[in-house]
Amino acid sequence: MNKFFTTLITVFAISASAFSQTKGTNEVSVNVGYNAATVTANNLSADYKSGFNVGIALDHYFSESWSIKVKAAYDQKGWANGFYGNSVADYKLDYVTVPVMANWHFGRTKNWYLNFGPYIGFLLTASETSGGTDVKPFFSTTDAGLDAGIGVKFPISNKAKFFIELNGQAGIADINKGNSGTTIRNSVSNINIGFAF
Repeated sequence: MNKFFTTLITVFAISASAFSQTKGTNEVSVNVGYNAATVTANNLSADYKSGFNVGIALDHYFSESWSIKVKAAYDQKGWANGFYGNSVADYKLDYVTVPVMANWHFGRTKNWYLNFGPYIGFLLTASETSGGTDVKPFFSTTDAGLDAGIGVKFPISNKAKFFIELNGQAGIADINKGNSGTTIRNSVSNINIGFAF
């Protein structure tokens, strides 16, 4: 039994180390995940709202340890139990978010990674959820901020890896279009799973 486990660990270690990327290679990934979104504002108290994201990314390796990752994701943002105007309601804001991040790969097999960089978001829809009222005219059509995360990849074949990652987005742009003194910024935390090829 000990020989079996030793052999299994050795095969896993060899396949993991053989799977590390080299300079000039590209890796494509797809992911889906859970979003916990809210907003920060000086005159607004809001709770987290659940949503999801789904995305596709391209990772270009400059070395074994560094790459640049460009991603496009459908992102559900917004907030719950918050004032906007004169009523307390839940707000759902749907974006296409495009982060451009530096990706640092670390660990013995370079399967752990940290990524960080700016993002820009393009508003698709905005609604007040209790009545389904369209509130898109009241919000800016773009969002921008910083994206950061950590993840780990698990080789499952010669060409594929399964990954789990935690990410956070902190908006720096005011999404309140007709700003009358209240600056509103998006804030999102998410956990994602996916496959890289």
